[in-house]
Amino acid sequence: MRKMNALALWGLAAAGLLAQACTKDAVQPTAAPSAAPATQSAVVTNGVMMQAFYWDVPITNTQGTWWQVLGSKAAELKAAGITALWLPPAYKGGSQSDVGYGVYDRYDLGEFNQKGTVATRYGTLGQLQTAIGAMKGQGLQVYEDMVMNHMTWADAQENVNGNLVYTKFNFPGRGNTHSSYKWSFNNFTGTQQAPNNGWYQWKSWDFQPYANNDAYDNLLGSEIQYNNNAANQTETINWGNWITTKMSLDGYRLDATKHIYTPYVNQWLDAVKTNGRFAVSEAWFRNLQDLKNYAAATGGRTSLFDVPLHYTFQDMSNGNGAWDMRGLQFAGFTESNPTLSVSFVDNHDTDHPGALYSPVTNLKMLAYAYILTRANGYPCVFYKDYYNYGLGNQIKTLNGIRQANAYGAAAEYTSINDADVYVYSRAGDATHKGLLMLLNDGSTARTKTITTPFKSATLTDKTGNNTGTVTTDANGNGNFPVNARSYSVWVPGGTVTTPPSTTTTAVSFNVTYSGTTSGQDVYVLGSTAQLGAWNAANAIKLSGTAYPVWKGTLNLTSGTSVQYKYIRKDAAGNVLYEGGANRTFTPTGTSQTRTETWQ
Repeated sequence: MRKMNALALWGLAAAGLLAQACTKDAVQPTAAPSAAPATQSAVVTNGVMMQAFYWDVPITNTQGTWWQVLGSKAAELKAAGITALWLPPAYKGGSQSDVGYGVYDRYDLGEFNQKGTVATRYGTLGQLQTAIGAMKGQGLQVYEDMVMNHMTWADAQENVNGNLVYTKFNFPGRGNTHSSYKWSFNNFTGTQQAPNNGWYQWKSWDFQPYANNDAYDNLLGSEIQYNNNAANQTETINWGNWITTKMSLDGYRLDATKHIYTPYVNQWLDAVKTNGRFAVSEAWFRNLQDLKNYAAATGGRTSLFDVPLHYTFQDMSNGNGAWDMRGLQFAGFTESNPTLSVSFVDNHDTDHPGALYSPVTNLKMLAYAYILTRANGYPCVFYKDYYNYGLGNQIKTLNGIRQANAYGAAAEYTSINDADVYVYSRAGDATHKGLLMLLNDGSTARTKTITTPFKSATLTDKTGNNTGTVTTDANGNGNFPVNARSYSVWVPGGTVTTPPSTTTTAVSFNVTYSGTTSGQDVYVLGSTAQLGAWNAANAIKLSGTAYPVWKGTLNLTSGTSVQYKYIRKDAAGNVLYEGGANRTFTPTGTSQTRTETWQ
């Protein structure tokens, strides 16, 4: 969020335009996990979450308040393949116009007459609970937006070092209901109420800037102190547990975590994200390595939005046909950390003019086809794309394909892809037939000859963008069309769903290499899905117990030529490839041994 003076901040919040605290979210490099990390919960198989709001949703419309709108759509969204809803901040801001990020009272969910209103922008507590009941009745999970960095709209001024600042929160409309905790300047490190967008600061910030100053403590409003403030730590944990029960939450979206002391983020997650609940944090790093560093600093406790992938989609959009589609190969945090990535195309910030404005305006459905068919990542659909921008029917179709066909080993087609066409497949499993996806940002229709996992099969484009069928030969080869500036997802037909049986060879890899230090390991990486499909995140780790010889055995498809190399990798994902040309061989027989020296 842009920094602004206090009057501008309060005025924008009152107008509902307070930009979300998410412009600069980064990692504190010294913030190693302070305790054993909480286990990140598994989401619904092939689940799809929806961000169920956008900037400045109507306070009321013909369907009522926003909570009533969402409740009325629960069955429809369930039928469309949505499995979880991310709700906006449900607590009281500075007025009914406040979108929720200008936090006043986190215990007021539209229950108390405060700041001139009982209802929040989204409705009353009763309407919220009714909406959640409708969502739960359809089996939808509910995630709440947790804003823990700052507070705004204090009830009274205090004299702090000779400056009158609004930092005293008494909550006169609520009193001590739900919590007797009160806030004053001692609970904060500073406040953005000085002239010219400036800050009055009376304590040290919780941490020093890092990641080339992309991460810093003071964002907006009155900054809550967590470093060396046990009372604030306990109160915010208590609030997290209270709202979890009050809203029957299945998970959380943590706002602006790069502005919050990272050890406290870990502490909060360990104390609140229990019983298999889910969490995703907004750490707004365009730089992939910064995002990977944050994943390491939070110890796997929280998923992260794939910000680098969003900007890849924006580059594709801005290219509008001129961008090289091979940039989608192994892209983003989704491919480097599949289990912790939440992939998305746009959200309320990227769609709204302001500090994070970076919309994917062209070829947006190509981006959705990418995230909704992919093996890795937990896709998030944007409400405004689905409803306001008219993409709902296409997204619903892709969700149906995802639930029915997006299973089994994934494959990139690096030798097939070109500047206009990107190809990706899922091989299917014993009960799902798999898929072959093609994306084309070019101005002319294309046909690609592709060796698929589907042998002697007849495939149809389940999106409806292409009519007719494609039949593959005994080796899985077929000619697959895709329209200009469009996408296709080809799916095998027929009644046989079990993939053809294959013979495998147990291949033992033994490579001598003494160039590792503590924290580094040797992996084998190659051209097939069994060898990681040239994605270093999926490389096969070898054992160093016989150091300097690194060993490992895995089953490879017999009779299929493979290319491979050895790589050195550390926990942060830094990779060193051995030199020379790719190694090549064809597995044969029941077992084989490769005894080699790093080149």
